[in-house]
Amino acid sequence: SVKKLRAVLFALCSSTEQAAEHFRNPPRRIKRWLRRFQAFQEDNLAPLSEGKYLSLEAEEKLAEWVLTQREQQLPVNEETLFQKATKIGRSLEGGFKISYEWAVRFMLRHHLSPHTRRAVAQPLPKAVQGNAGAFIEFVQRQIHTQDLPLSMIAAVDELSLFLDSEVLGSDDRKENALQTVGNGEPWCDVVLTVLADGGVLPALVFYRGRFRPPPANVPECILLEAKENGYGDDELMEAWAARVWRKHAESRSGKGMLVLDCHRTHLSEEVLSALSSSGTLPAVVPAGCSSKIQPLDVCIQRSVKNFLHKKWKEQAKELADSGCDSDILLQLVLCWLAEALEVIGDSPELVQQSFLVASVLPGPDGTANSPRRNGDMQEELIASLEEQLKLNEEREAPGAAEFRESADPDLLQRLFEGESETESFYGFEEAELELMEM
Repeated sequence: SVKKLRAVLFALCSSTEQAAEHFRNPPRRIKRWLRRFQAFQEDNLAPLSEGKYLSLEAEEKLAEWVLTQREQQLPVNEETLFQKATKIGRSLEGGFKISYEWAVRFMLRHHLSPHTRRAVAQPLPKAVQGNAGAFIEFVQRQIHTQDLPLSMIAAVDELSLFLDSEVLGSDDRKENALQTVGNGEPWCDVVLTVLADGGVLPALVFYRGRFRPPPANVPECILLEAKENGYGDDELMEAWAARVWRKHAESRSGKGMLVLDCHRTHLSEEVLSALSSSGTLPAVVPAGCSSKIQPLDVCIQRSVKNFLHKKWKEQAKELADSGCDSDILLQLVLCWLAEALEVIGDSPELVQQSFLVASVLPGPDGTANSPRRNGDMQEELIASLEEQLKLNEEREAPGAAEFRESADPDLLQRLFEGESETESFYGFEEAELELMEM
C-alpha cells in the first residue's frame, strides 16, 4: 500500500526510528515492511507499471546527488528526492512519472540506505566509483613513495548539530530538538580528527552563541570556540589547522597527509597554506565517495552521532518538566562527546582498522582487501564500537530479565527480532495481522 511504501521510503531516507515516530508505527513493523518489499522486488523483476521513469544513467546522477547531500549533512526526504528526480527527468518526452514504488526501488537498487553497515562493499554510481578508485590509487602511492609515518596520516571531518529552539522550549517532544541533519546554520560544529596509527586528536567544537556563563570544566579532549554571530565558511578549518593540526605536526617530524572531503571550506588559501607549512599533503575525497573511502565515515562518525542522539533522548525525558536552554545543552553535549572520544581513544585498533577498511592504507600484505572482506570488517567495527558505547542497550521493564531467561530463546529471537512470519502475536496468521495494520 502507499502508506507502507511511504513509511519504508522515509526509513531509507532517514532512519527507521524517525519513520516509526512520523507514521506512528512500531520500528519492527516498518523493518518488516522493508524486508517484505525487498523479497517482493527479488521475486518480481518485471518493470514498473505504465509510465516513463528515469534511465539508468539518470538514476546514477540522482544517486550521486543523494550521496553528496548526505556528505554535506543536508536532509534527503520524500520531498527533496522527488524534486530532484523531477528536475533530472524533465528531459523525458511526455514527462516523468513518480511513484513510491519506484522511489523505494531506486533507494534499494543503489544501496542508499544511510544506515547500512556494509557501505564499503556496495558499488557506487559508475562515475563516482571511477573517482574513488583514482583517489585510492593516489593516496596509497603517496604513502608508499613519501614513506609517510602512520602518525602523520590523518582523516578530518565535521559533525554538525542543529538545534530547534522552539521544540527545546516546548512542553513535550524535546527529544526531537537536537538533530545531526538540517538546513540553515548549525547550532554547533564538531571537527573530529583520527590518525592512521590509531590516535585521536582533540575535537574542536564551534558554538554559535555567547556563554552565560562560560561552560565549566571543558574536558581536556575538547577545544571550545564560541562566537555570537557564528563563523564564516573558512573560519572553522582555519581554526582547526592552527589549533589542532599545526600543534600535532610540530610534535612530529616528516611529511604528512590529510584525508578530507571536497567541501570548499576545506580548500581555502589559508587552510592550504597552513597544511603546506607543516608539510601536509591534502588528499581530497571526491564528491559522493565519503561513505566508502573516508575513514571517519566507515564507523566512527555514525556511532558518535547515534551516541549523542541516544544521550539526548534519555536526557530529554528527564528534562520534560524542567527548563533546558542552549547553554545547559552545550555543557551536556561536551560531556557526552568527551565520553565517546574516550571510548574511541581506548580502541586504537578500531581507528587503525577504519583506515584499512576505507582503503586509505593497503592491507598487511600490501594488497587491497576484497569489497566483501572490507564489508565484513566494517560490520564488525560498527558492532564493536556500538557495544562499547552501549548503543544497543534497552531499558527493561520489571521482570523482563526473568521472563527472558525462562522463555525459549529461539522463539524469543523470532518474535522480538521480527524474523517470524507473525508481527507480535504468536498464533495469528499474516493476513490477520495485515487487517490489524490497516
